[in-house]
Amino acid sequence: MLPYAEVVSIRAGRPRASSRETISEAACELFLEQGYEGTSITDITRRAGVARSSFFNYFASKSDVFWSGFDERIDAFEAAGARVDALATFADGFEPDSLALAFVNADQMLLGDELDRESALRRARIGRAVSTRLRADGMGALAADVVGAAHGAAVLAAVERWARDGAGRTRLPAVLAEALAVLRPLLVAHA
Repeated sequence: MLPYAEVVSIRAGRPRASSRETISEAACELFLEQGYEGTSITDITRRAGVARSSFFNYFASKSDVFWSGFDERIDAFEAAGARVDALATFADGFEPDSLALAFVNADQMLLGDELDRESALRRARIGRAVSTRLRADGMGALAADVVGAAHGAAVLAAVERWARDGAGRTRLPAVLAEALAVLRPLLVAHA
């Protein structure tokens, strides 16, 4: 048995990666090796060395391995009132993660249709939130829907461009700011 001082020093070292990170890394490794459809949740939990229930503590589905961090940002955006100007901070602190890896390696992971489908859901969700806010601020329904959809598209386009340009080499806030700048005339025209 180790003396107490040695046990404390062992525990005081670098903290272990969280189960969420471990599961995400295992999933991405398997998606790269076997493809998205060829990988089961059981495969992921086995590779990560965690129980199946641990997977579901962090993710509702395989797709959530990619999207959970992004969805948390959408939740926060909606909870803060979905103000268009708040989209500029959507990317603050967003680090390269499994979503960036998915965009860059979609072909190798055999993710094409899945990534398109899931991206469309997020574009629509952001678009609806922005549209609802713009209507509440007095913009007409059609204009609000068009402007909202454009903002949802801008966010997803920025994230994908950031990933493809090298997520660790470029800053997402700068890419997102550039995408949102394209839409400013739409807001000014309907103000």
